[in-house]
Amino acid sequence: MTEENGSCCSGSAPQPSQPSQSSPAVESSPVADRWRWQRYLPLLVLLALSLLAASAKQVHYQSWEMRSTMHDFMGLFLLLFSMLKLFDLPGFADGFQKYDLLAGRSRGYALLYPFLELALALGYLSRWQPEAVYLATLILMTFGALGVFQALAKGSDLQCACMGSSLNVPLSKVAVVEDVGMAAMALAMLLL
Repeated sequence: MTEENGSCCSGSAPQPSQPSQSSPAVESSPVADRWRWQRYLPLLVLLALSLLAASAKQVHYQSWEMRSTMHDFMGLFLLLFSMLKLFDLPGFADGFQKYDLLAGRSRGYALLYPFLELALALGYLSRWQPEAVYLATLILMTFGALGVFQALAKGSDLQCACMGSSLNVPLSKVAVVEDVGMAAMALAMLLL
């Protein structure tokens, strides 16, 4: 019923047996490569669903405007990510504190972060004070990317808390790309 980490919904496939350190060729086996790819499947699904939903809204608007599509995508993406974090707020905060620069110093910030993402999501979806929402996203995501980058530079082997504690996604360059990509979209909308 429950996985080793106590979660019934980890969304991850069982890990293949760990290769011995004396045989690095096993690490690049098809089983190991498939396992690595499967760990990112929840993130890819969330990206795809956000993009599909944003595109569906464009069909409803009967136009295809890049800024409007970006608005909807960012709002839906942040909404889904905040929802996943809120399923297990203490578990998210525990993981987030391991690599975020501010959360590592303040448990309160770690607990507040999903609500900040939710507020940004609602700001995007309602089109409320767009410039303020873009600027807040730019700051939050850039700062987040710095923490991830620092953890990766140290060689930390951590779980990414970006999708909460219920999904098993590794902290990797993908998390940096996600944060930098969101910051870049916010900056692009500020400049458009």
